[in-house]
Amino acid sequence: MNAYGGGPGVFARLHDLKPGDRVEVRRDGGSQAVFAVYRSEKYAKAAFPTTTVYGNTAGSELRLITCDGYNAATGEFDDNLVVYAKLLV
Repeated sequence: MNAYGGGPGVFARLHDLKPGDRVEVRRDGGSQAVFAVYRSEKYAKAAFPTTTVYGNTAGSELRLITCDGYNAATGEFDDNLVVYAKLLV
């Protein structure tokens, strides 16, 4: 549980996304942008590939990023999970 009140956070099931899954984002004005997931990667925070994750892309893309790899000994997350998706509509 990682949200206020003890419930699951907004990205609690991010691990469940797989290539081909769709992510819909509501735009101002009510229209939706639809993205298709094409990969997920887990990166150590100490070696986070900033350019790979935040760099320019040939088209419109979405990155969903959350903490991962909870370390009970430190109470910290050692990793990040990044889901990559390309704009369909």
